[in-house]
Amino acid sequence: MNPKRDHAGIFVPPPFLYAIPFAAGMLLHRTVGGDSFPPSIAPAARIAGLALLAAGILLALASEILFARAGTSAIPIRPTQAIVTGGPYRFTRNPMYLSLAIDYVGLTLVVGYAWPFAGLLVAILAVDRYAIPREERYLEGKFGDSYRQYRQSVRRWL
Repeated sequence: MNPKRDHAGIFVPPPFLYAIPFAAGMLLHRTVGGDSFPPSIAPAARIAGLALLAAGILLALASEILFARAGTSAIPIRPTQAIVTGGPYRFTRNPMYLSLAIDYVGLTLVVGYAWPFAGLLVAILAVDRYAIPREERYLEGKFGDSYRQYRQSVRRWL
């Protein structure tokens, strides 16, 4: 960890890593088309999408509440004061990123277009290769063995 910089060094807000591929998928829908869900499945897709959106939002809120209780920030360009290991952090080290992926799928189902699905893998890879490794290096440098033990006992995603 750079002693002058007490943060993970993630300068692209992670929600943008999901929003940009989703927007590209929506642009493809507008320019290429042919990706609307068939009328026979569109209502069920919307209902499933709304359920996933709700689940993703609840997961994000639970994660944010735990960060607030621990007195630390979820914003990756701010210093981390504590490692949060309770609640959803018992099952995944990255419930906020997971919630964004869940919301991405939910929103795609709600809008009823297939093109945005093409960007989901791009978004997950961007988070997995850009954001998470920076956070892990930062947390290991700041918290040492306690973070290494947590990282070994809880999966990155699920």
